Amino acid sequence: MSASKRILSGTIASWVQIAVAMSAQILLVPLYLSFWDAATYGLWLAVLSFSSLLSAFDLGFQEYMNYEFLKLGGQLPKKMSKLLSSGMMVAIVLGLIQIAVVLLIYWLDVLPMIFKDLGSSLRGKAIQAFYVLFIQSIVWLLCNTAGGLLNRIMATYGYYPRMAWWGVVTNTMLLVSPAIAVVFGADLLTAGVVMGAAKVAFDIPVWFDMLRLLKKHKVKLVKPSFELGWSSFCRSTNLSATGFLENVRQQGARLIMSPIIGATGIAVFSTIRTGSNVALQGLRTIINPLMPELMTFLHKRDQERTEVAFSTLWVVTIAVIAPCLLVVQTFMPIIYHAWTRGKLSFDSWLFALLSLSVLIYALSQPGIAVVKGNNLLKPQLMISIMSAIIAVLGIFILVPVYGIKGAGMALLLSEIAASVAFTKIAGKWLEDAGLRWPQRGFRIALSSVALTSLGLVAMIISPKYELLTLCIFLLLLGYNFYRYWLTLPQLAVVKAKAILSGFGSKN
Repeated sequence: MSASKRILSGTIASWVQIAVAMSAQILLVPLYLSFWDAATYGLWLAVLSFSSLLSAFDLGFQEYMNYEFLKLGGQLPKKMSKLLSSGMMVAIVLGLIQIAVVLLIYWLDVLPMIFKDLGSSLRGKAIQAFYVLFIQSIVWLLCNTAGGLLNRIMATYGYYPRMAWWGVVTNTMLLVSPAIAVVFGADLLTAGVVMGAAKVAFDIPVWFDMLRLLKKHKVKLVKPSFELGWSSFCRSTNLSATGFLENVRQQGARLIMSPIIGATGIAVFSTIRTGSNVALQGLRTIINPLMPELMTFLHKRDQERTEVAFSTLWVVTIAVIAPCLLVVQTFMPIIYHAWTRGKLSFDSWLFALLSLSVLIYALSQPGIAVVKGNNLLKPQLMISIMSAIIAVLGIFILVPVYGIKGAGMALLLSEIAASVAFTKIAGKWLEDAGLRWPQRGFRIALSSVALTSLGLVAMIISPKYELLTLCIFLLLLGYNFYRYWLTLPQLAVVKAKAILSGFGSKN
């Protein structure tokens, strides 16, 4: 399969995952709130966030190993086998540590301390929340430790699209299975058990497929090297800490706010943030199919093809995300009340602030790709520390003053700071490598962010003229996209037309 087809297939799979996640969130929020009250739903979301936070160090190690696999390449099966086996040894140990941390959380009675607002009827659910955490940690050990490394090594041999399509199936079942259980009367614990069972069941065929493919490339499990595993873990600690801090900034915000706004407030914040969360996940998946090709372009010091990769990301920002945010801002208040079954209130400012955070993150993607793709670990750690501090302090300072919208302000400020840092560091790396940052295209993409920001503010301040404002700013964004198209390298235009025509011929 050619690089263009791999990128196309992987990107389509990524967007299918986004569509599934978005559809599930739209349908599942009213479903959960039809059978659970807002506080129970908020507790469920917080527990899932806690589980995600606990796995951050393991994910950091896996991300580091992913780039090590890519650097080693697919022509040295013996070295790849040793690297994979040694990495699995470390990953399993990290999974066991996660289980130990969950048991420590139970022993210290942490969950009731976080949710101080729980009434006597809900306080008893703290033990259920612990059991869900424990089940999630067991499932992580069984499915995501060694399995995560197997999944990541697939990209080295050109199987990223295949794994992405497997991800569509498994992620769909993880979203749907607990919801079905809730319809049939499941409580917090039963929903957690069903989710864990679904993960194990649908990962089994994926495991068989990955092992079969690795056998084809003569990669197999061998005696692990403690020295290689330990050195890989030590080199990944900066990345693991970075992942943990990033998780604190994204998912951990729910836990940080819990003592201030309570479980119901968490439900409000999480439902309003649903769209931005799905978009963030989608943006992360867009870069994955591009990463192997981008790394090749960077190592070959290929300026034109590097700009093609950058352009792909900024086209999504300018042509898709920016106008969609304005449209969604217009109609979201109308459907939110029905969507949440009238149990949760809508905050237009919070929604707009979270939307802008997504747009800033999208703008940052090329810079993030350069920094992460080249394993610039110390800069990543420094950026994560800075942005996490801004987010946490911002929440503690702004939420008591401005309410739940203060969290949106804190997260937006954090995202802006991270974006500036990633862009500057990436630009410096490109310059040192004899390449250059595409300033003109970046400035046009930045102007789309500015236009979208002005449009969102104008719609909130003058709701009577909301539709007129929407039309005006969509036209401005359309003109801005036309300006950007004129700046694209010829190769980017040719590639875009080839991909579109190839996609059309399949339909």
